[in-house]
Amino acid sequence: MSEDRTAEREHVQEFFGARAADWDRRFAEDGPAFATAVAACGLRPGDRVLDAGCGTGRAMTALRAAVGPAGSVLGVDLTPQMLAAAQRAGRGAEGALLLADVARLPLRDGALDAVFAAGLIAHLPQPEANLRELARVVRPGGRLALFHPVGRAALAARHGRELTPEDLRAEHNLRPLLASSGWEMTSYADEEHRFLVLATRPPRSGRG
Repeated sequence: MSEDRTAEREHVQEFFGARAADWDRRFAEDGPAFATAVAACGLRPGDRVLDAGCGTGRAMTALRAAVGPAGSVLGVDLTPQMLAAAQRAGRGAEGALLLADVARLPLRDGALDAVFAAGLIAHLPQPEANLRELARVVRPGGRLALFHPVGRAALAARHGRELTPEDLRAEHNLRPLLASSGWEMTSYADEEHRFLVLATRPPRSGRG
């Protein structure tokens, strides 16, 4: 692993590790938004789904309900404190929790039916390569959901900044990024109370 990537990992772990214990309380009102986003993903009973960058596992209850007892839910996060908070909240009962980097997932090609990623894309150090890794582990025809419980404008205001045309999550940037990473965008919603992009892995998409 390069020194730059090691530094990036450590920065993410430090940032989220310091906030893990208080994360659910700070964003306690987000639950319904997560459930609505999961419902829009088109998951079916028996599906295998990854919660990529799962944090405290706020999506896992809804994901488990969507795939049922015959399905599988895997939550992956880079920050041990976040996973510990997920366990304390009882979300380990909804699926497996794994300390791992979404840039190098310990999963075989095509192992999953879908990936749900809440708040992840802004923290990907190499967005194209990292999204391609998510495509690698999803079967042809499988799905990707990129979600945030508030829209881009609201999130920018929260952080005291303005939106710019270079924003990675703007549709004109994200659509070609997904296409170059092995995904085809099927819907784009950027509203006050949610950001939700859905994509599929085309049957013959390349993974680079």
